[in-house]
Amino acid sequence: MAVKLSSERSYLPSYLALLLNEEQSSALFNLIPVGLRVVAIQGVKAGLYVAMNAEGYLYSSDVFTPECKFKESVFENYYVIYSSTLYRQQESGRAWFLGLNKEGQIMKGNRVKKTKPSSHFVPKPIEVCMYREPSLHEIGEKQGRSRKSSGTPTMNGGKVVNQDST
Repeated sequence: MAVKLSSERSYLPSYLALLLNEEQSSALFNLIPVGLRVVAIQGVKAGLYVAMNAEGYLYSSDVFTPECKFKESVFENYYVIYSSTLYRQQESGRAWFLGLNKEGQIMKGNRVKKTKPSSHFVPKPIEVCMYREPSLHEIGEKQGRSRKSSGTPTMNGGKVVNQDST
């Protein structure tokens, strides 16, 4: 589903604009369901996935990895928060969240609290598309082995395309 992610704060929507164009006030992303309440966030224009590393820093990835999975939760004020499915605080077990500071800059995941406006986003559906779930198995196959195509739609920079049967 193509969505516009906007932050609760009025200055700049999501930090994710850095994946597309830093001068834009909002950006388009595909929220791709990869599990129950788990999504991958992919920039429409750049085709890059948002990921969080073990230090809590966000980065863009051209391939889907486990670091690209985020739990999507609706907070009590009806805003949506995104937390890493892989990484948490060592001692407390508290989740690491996507967030923006007051200047619209990316915040380190372990510094973001789910109750603060810096982590609250509003996804606004623009277009609904059917995608095949990104698979970690396909990454290994693309790197070395060829595979027979199923003819089902796959992602290509956020656009739906049909694979040719080989």
